[in-house]
Amino acid sequence: MAENKTRPTDASVERYLAAIEDDARRTDCEALVGIMSRATKREPRLWGTAIVGFGSHRLQYESGREVETLLVGFSSRKGDISTYGTGSAPGREELLSRLGKHRVGKGCLYVGKLKDVDTAVLEELVAASAQAKAG
Repeated sequence: MAENKTRPTDASVERYLAAIEDDARRTDCEALVGIMSRATKREPRLWGTAIVGFGSHRLQYESGREVETLLVGFSSRKGDISTYGTGSAPGREELLSRLGKHRVGKGCLYVGKLKDVDTAVLEELVAASAQAKAG
C-alpha cells in the first residue's frame, strides 16, 4: 500500500489548538473537537501538522492505489475551517440544505464560524459520514 503524505502523528492536538491566534476561531475549533468526538466516538489525533482527525479507514482510488486516511477531521485555515471526510454521508444534500452558511469544495466542507451553522446538523453529518466509511 502506498504511503499517504498526511499521516497520524503523536503531536499534541491541544498544542495545535492553543496555537490558533484568533480567540473565536480557537473556540470554534475546540467545539469541533467535541462535536466530532461525540459523532465518531473516537479521540482526536493530529494528522500531519495541521489536521485534527478522528478515526481512520483505507481508501482505494480508481487507479487501485490504497491509502490510510482519516474518517473525518478539520483544520483551521486562513479564511475558513475546512472539514474533511463528510462527502460520503447518506442524505448529505438534505443535511447541507439545513446546515446554514457554508460552502463545499472538492472533498471539503468550509465553515467560516460555527455560529453560522446548525451544529446539531453538522454533528449528524459527521456521524453519518464516519459510519458510512467505517461500515
